[in-house]
This record gives sequence, structure tokens and C-alpha cells, in this order.
Amino acid sequence: MQRIVWLAVYSMLFLLGCVALENRDRYIDFVKVSETTFLGVEELLDSLDVPWDMQYNSETNSIFFTEIKGTISELNLKTNKRTAIYTVPRVYQQRTLGLLALTVHPDFRHKPYLYTCYTVKEGEHIFSELLRLKYDKGMISETKVLLKIKGARAHNGSRMVFDKKNILYWATGDVASQTHAQDSTTLNGKILRMTDEGEVPQDNPIPGSYVYAWGFRNMQGITVTLNGNIITSEHGDAIEDELNWIRPLHNYGWKKIEGYHDLPEEIAYAQLHGTTEPIKAWTPVIAPAALHYPQSDIIPEWKNSLLLGTLKDQSLHVLRLNDEQTEVIAEKVYLKDVYGRIRAITSDNKGNIYIATSNRDWKKQVGFPLETDDRILKLTKIDFVPNKYLVENEIQTVDVNSGKSLYQAYCASCHKDDGAGQKGIFPPLRQTEWIKDEHKFVDVMLNGLSGKIKIDEIDYDQMMPSFSFLSNKEIAEIATYVRNNFGNNYAAIDSMQVETHRKHDKQK
Repeated sequence: MQRIVWLAVYSMLFLLGCVALENRDRYIDFVKVSETTFLGVEELLDSLDVPWDMQYNSETNSIFFTEIKGTISELNLKTNKRTAIYTVPRVYQQRTLGLLALTVHPDFRHKPYLYTCYTVKEGEHIFSELLRLKYDKGMISETKVLLKIKGARAHNGSRMVFDKKNILYWATGDVASQTHAQDSTTLNGKILRMTDEGEVPQDNPIPGSYVYAWGFRNMQGITVTLNGNIITSEHGDAIEDELNWIRPLHNYGWKKIEGYHDLPEEIAYAQLHGTTEPIKAWTPVIAPAALHYPQSDIIPEWKNSLLLGTLKDQSLHVLRLNDEQTEVIAEKVYLKDVYGRIRAITSDNKGNIYIATSNRDWKKQVGFPLETDDRILKLTKIDFVPNKYLVENEIQTVDVNSGKSLYQAYCASCHKDDGAGQKGIFPPLRQTEWIKDEHKFVDVMLNGLSGKIKIDEIDYDQMMPSFSFLSNKEIAEIATYVRNNFGNNYAAIDSMQVETHRKHDKQK
């Protein structure tokens, strides 16, 4: 009898062990956060069409997400079943344009609304529309356009978030305008504040206006911290991507100031106009996108931290905040180049983290898209130590004496590691007139480029920013590296040539 009991116990332990091993098989990777905390990574959905935003909803225990060409879907977290619940009509999708931000009404039980924004084209004009959708038993039963603003071929933003008083904030792009961001009477390059009905709240800082704060280029992330602070992530031009703490009537400087107030002309403008510095800036740029403040602290090392997904840097940044949640006091980087561009992040009420990749969009990166892209991945704290795991990545620095290092930091995300570029978008750097002609090459690096150019009978019209913030030596190092690689064999460019070009520009 005793032997039978022990056999039963052994059988049960064996079965439990098999179940445990089977459960471990669902993870495609593991991440080491600390000696005591490990995460398992699961693939929930694959083969998506550029998911752009996603939000967890506790009432339905599901994730709602957008895909850039116009589809809104719901992912049931119990069954992992994806259901397309609505296709937004009239979405105009080109490069960065399309169906973008999504948020969920905080009081979903009584107000079952989703909010999304997207670009439309009417004749030759582009607009961004903010749409409210009523969710009813897995379907969309009503829609209403709450606001329509100017759009453009680039810099449409955008993200949305509700605060703790159920007020909606819409982060809009500057539509590549020279003036909108600093003009508080327009709705572009702004944080717009409105009721859940799309009306101007009576307590808005500018009576009768949606405008809450201004001076932004192209925000790609927005979140609310535990104590109610609104934080945004924003793409810089060639330098100084930003993380901003948003407050009413604050001017965040663009286009007069980029990033920290550290140049003489920026300091003078800030003193005159009272502009607000970012709480964090990155140079070289990392292209910050998704921004999320998890309400759970199940991952103790990430308590009171912002989760930031990046596009150029292709990683997950964990930004620890101070107690007031107004400053970044530490930064860690994970998943560098493992899953590619991270466009969206959300978390559920159990503390699980969800990330969505954006590798099939207009800006292809080396090694991506993977065969199963794009994907939604789940990061879960696990109770065992895996045999193999991904570790924290070092924060990369630039060797200013190395043309290759400088090229990787400032040029490779567009023109690629091999200088091949991207057909019709980013021109190649191989044996072209733009590279052969040292004066033309230095001019473009110093002054940027806009408008169409033709290379090998192919039109390119993607704007290139100015790199005049780099030193003469750094520009010379990059130029020489390009002119000596990618099948090129041209003379080096020295810092004196760059200096002469700068002086000539000033005399014009």
C-alpha cells in the first residue's frame, strides 16, 4: 500500500514537471533584469501590418490595437484570439501617415469608447482626424469625428492619453511647419486638452482653446505617471530627442530650441520667452516612440519607471524617475536589436508588459523585418532561472575620432551600414555625384537637404537635416569615411575644408 502511495506521488510530481517544462516552452526568449528577476518573452501575435498603438483594457481583459493601414483589432488575453473590430474609412496611408494613436476611456464600463486618430487626404490637402468609437459586444456600433486639424506628408504625431480626471490629451505634430509649433493659436505642434466629448474644458489655460502647451516637433509617445504627471517622448531633428514633463502654458522651444538650452542663441531665446527644457535628451538620436508608465510594480527593479520603445535604437529603455516623477535619475537599456523597432507598449493589471514591433513600416532596418514580423510580444516575470537569457545592454557612446563610429551614430539608420540607402526614400552613398563632389557633399552635411533629387534615374524627396552641430573634425571624419568606403575611392576631406565652407555660408 505504501509503495502504491509513493508511486502516485512520483507520478504526480513527474506530471507537474512535464507541465512546468511545457509552460516554459511557450517562451521564445528570456531577459535577466537582476540576479533575482527574470522575464519570459512570449509571441502572442505575428504577421501584423505595422501595429502603431495598443492599449490594455481591464473591463474586457483585452488589448485594443491599431494597424497603420486602417484596422482596429482586439486581442483577447485569455484565448490569445485576435478579432478585427473596425476598419476606419478614408485612412490615407503613406510612409508615416495612416491610422496612428489609440486610447481607451478610463470609465469603460459606463462609457465604452475608443479614441483614435489618423490622416485623410481631401484633394491636395491632408488632415488629421480624431475619431471616437463606441464598443458594443465586440463590435463598433457608433463613430463620431470629434476634431479635425491640419495634416501633412510628415510630422503628424501623434499619441493620446486620458488623465485621472478623464480629460483627453492629444499630442500633435508640427506638420513640418516653420511656424506652427511656436504659434499658440494653431493646433499643430501642441498638446491639445479636451473633454471625452471633444469639447474645450472650461478650465483650459487659454479660454476657448484646446491648446494646453506648445513648442513641439513630432511627439511619438505620451503617458501619465502614478501621481498624474503627463510625460511625452519626441523626435528631434538630427540631435536631441526629448522627454518632456508637460505643464499648462509651457513652451517647449521647437523650432527655436532643440533639446537642452545649451547654445548661446537657445539660451537667449529661452530667457526672452521662458521656454521649458526637457527632463531628458538624447544625442545621437534614438527615435523614441512608445512611452508607458506601468501601474504595477511586480518587476521591482522597474518600479516608478517609464518604459520607452525606440525605433532607431531598436531597444527598450527603462527610465527610473525621482519620487516626484519629474526627473530621470537612471536609465537602462534592454532588447537592443533583438526584436527591431518598438512602436507600442502597454501593460495589464497583473504587471505583464506588452510590446509591438514596427519592422514592416517605411523605414526598413538591417536584419529586419523578420519572417514573423510584425508582432505583439508579452514580457512576464517568471519564477525560475533560465539557462540562457538576454542581458542589459550598454548605453552606446560615440567615438568622435572614428568616422565609422560617427557614421553609425548619425547616418546608418537611413543610409544603412553598407551605404545602400533605401530605394526612393534615402539615396545611396555609392559612387554618386553627391559624394564625388566634395563641395556638394560638405554643403549637404552642413545645411541639410529638402526637395527632390535624382540619383540613377530614381527620385528621392526625403528631407535630410543639417548636421552643422557637429564639429568641423567630426564632419570631416564622416565625409572621409563615406568617400573611402561603399565602393568609393575619393580623396579625404579635412577639417579646414569644412571650416572654409562654414565661413563661405556665413558670408552669403
